[in-house]
Amino acid sequence: MPDLEIVHHAAPQALSTQLMAAPASIPPKYLYDELGSRLFEAICLLPEYYPTRTEAAIFQQHQDEIIEAVGLGRTLVDLGAGNCAKAARLIPALQTAHYVPIDISVDFLKQAILPLQQLYPHLPITPLGMDFSQGIELPKSLREERCIFFYPGSSIGNFQPDEAAQFLQRLTAASDQPSDLLIGVDLEKPAHVLEAAYNDALGVTAAFNLNVLRHVNRLLGSDFDTHDWRHIALFNQAEHRVEMHLEARRALTVHWPAHSRRFRQSERIHTESSYKYTKKSLNDLLEHARYKLCNTWTDANDWFAIVHARPAHSITR
Repeated sequence: MPDLEIVHHAAPQALSTQLMAAPASIPPKYLYDELGSRLFEAICLLPEYYPTRTEAAIFQQHQDEIIEAVGLGRTLVDLGAGNCAKAARLIPALQTAHYVPIDISVDFLKQAILPLQQLYPHLPITPLGMDFSQGIELPKSLREERCIFFYPGSSIGNFQPDEAAQFLQRLTAASDQPSDLLIGVDLEKPAHVLEAAYNDALGVTAAFNLNVLRHVNRLLGSDFDTHDWRHIALFNQAEHRVEMHLEARRALTVHWPAHSRRFRQSERIHTESSYKYTKKSLNDLLEHARYKLCNTWTDANDWFAIVHARPAHSITR
């Protein structure tokens, strides 16, 4: 098994400040402890959750075009790798020279790379435990390789648009070689479709959202009780985003070392935003991040897009 290098992990220092703010919030990266990562795997199998199967169908339908556009023999840097399943389907097609899965959930990533070693015993794999939301640090040897930054699943939507542009700019700086971007982006669609995807009938997404409180308890030593909270998901049309919240079922006080926070009944903690793009706003995002859009592949309904882009400075006329 390859050694998993922990470059840096999520630091909880700012979490107290965000919980004490009005309104309170918990960054979505904390949804992905080991249990949260497994619950998200289950979410991806739900009939309401269209992004995973729609993205997979686009890759299947347009695989030859994607391979031709991106090129062969590159280093595949898998951002938010999760169970590595999406990358595993691309690795042989792209004739990947080096696979670099990155995830905040270190324990989950350790397990995810085991089957990859069996599938591709001759493939160099360098797993990195990293919270890359605030910055990405590649080992020096990787900085010298020409990379494809692979960010599927519409996770770019977890950033506010300005923050998303800053994040993409940091990817450009993370490698010394011109590196391509291959990302999945969720497009705007009817509110009822979006809200169902984040509030499924079985309640798996609710469990996923509530589990963040258990993770926070471990990080801060707080005493959140999941029975005191309910899952809320809604589409904020004005902001072009789906929001997830946890809403207090009753008035209560939560304690952690040197802090306490009183919550009113029905007061909410904002746990995730997932911005939805139009083709125009997506192109605007890439231009703001100083990328040149090279290719876009979508499904028949224009519900989801796979985008291939390159840093604008790397493209010669």
